[in-house]
Amino acid sequence: MSDFPLVSPLTHLNEEEQFFYDTVKGLAEEKIKPYLIEMDRDAKMRPEIPKHFFDMGLMGIHVPEEYGGAGANFFMSILAIEALATVDGSASVMVDVQNTLVNNAFLNWGNEILLKKYMPQLTASKIGSYALSEAASGSDAFALQCRATDKGDHWELNGHKMWITNAAEAEIFIVFANVDPSKGYKGITAFIVERDFEGFSVGKKEDKLGIRASSTCELIFEGCKVPKENVLGEVGRGYKTAIETLNEGRIGIGAQMVGIAQGAFDAGVKYVKEREQFGKPIGKFQGVQFQLAHAATKLEAARLLVYNAARMKDAGLPFLKQAAMCKLYSSQAAQEITSLVIDLMGGYGFTKEYPAEKFYRDAKIGTIYEGTSNMQLQTIAKFLLQE
Repeated sequence: MSDFPLVSPLTHLNEEEQFFYDTVKGLAEEKIKPYLIEMDRDAKMRPEIPKHFFDMGLMGIHVPEEYGGAGANFFMSILAIEALATVDGSASVMVDVQNTLVNNAFLNWGNEILLKKYMPQLTASKIGSYALSEAASGSDAFALQCRATDKGDHWELNGHKMWITNAAEAEIFIVFANVDPSKGYKGITAFIVERDFEGFSVGKKEDKLGIRASSTCELIFEGCKVPKENVLGEVGRGYKTAIETLNEGRIGIGAQMVGIAQGAFDAGVKYVKEREQFGKPIGKFQGVQFQLAHAATKLEAARLLVYNAARMKDAGLPFLKQAAMCKLYSSQAAQEITSLVIDLMGGYGFTKEYPAEKFYRDAKIGTIYEGTSNMQLQTIAKFLLQE
């Protein structure tokens, strides 16, 4: 058997895309990898890392140049998310949320005034956050208890948000609240909240299993004053903003899972080529070879599902089913591949001295956030029955 490559070749990338992927991965190897153990232990992102992202233009990849972005396409954002995740899932999700959720929501629903005010900040120096989930509102995303009241010259927000990514570092938040509970989901509205708005605070930071350096916090609104002009989209149409943005975000999660699986796979291949038992590297045993072959096939299938969904979005084609499929499959594949790598490494894989256990912990969130696997199955089935 020929040796497995240390890094599986990426498929269907042109020269520019491959160069970009390699450049972002190089950044992760140089600027992030030396601090992985520290950040995971302390559950905190080093402050210079987001600065590297901004300096490299990774926080506004497909934002038009007129608003300070790189003017690339959505697919390039997906490549950056994947490349970062091969080293660190926490760094990857920071860039993911900024691009696929926050920036996309502004670009799709913001008027010219909001775009000119906030996009240059988000592309240059300020981290964004997307606040939809609540304690009683997870998969049932529209069972929101957070309320928005029209006070004439401003909106007043009251309530709590839970499990909000980037919350500790963010300065600009997209917050979903209901302006009229009697209308159900048709009262939901998206608001832009700045960190220093009166009545707004960031609460408890969660102590998590994986992606520990990525902050996940509670948000508290106690008479939070929001300017009238800070409605993103239309009043009562926030449910549409949320749904359409999450559809795009799921492709980003798929890319993150592919990257995590790739990072673990590379570490596993390196290990089996070096670890000797019974007088030869364990990678020479057919039982190990077959397991790696299965893992490589799942990884390639997951990557192609993600790339296909991203390409379809850029082409202006319907992609909702493909987004659900890529998130469902890639998150499952990531769990299986990272678990396998721990098995192949044996006792070493179970220790924090080796990267396998961190990849394994980071992969678990993929089946949960931005729509659980059951919700993806429901979406896929809905499209199949319509067809």
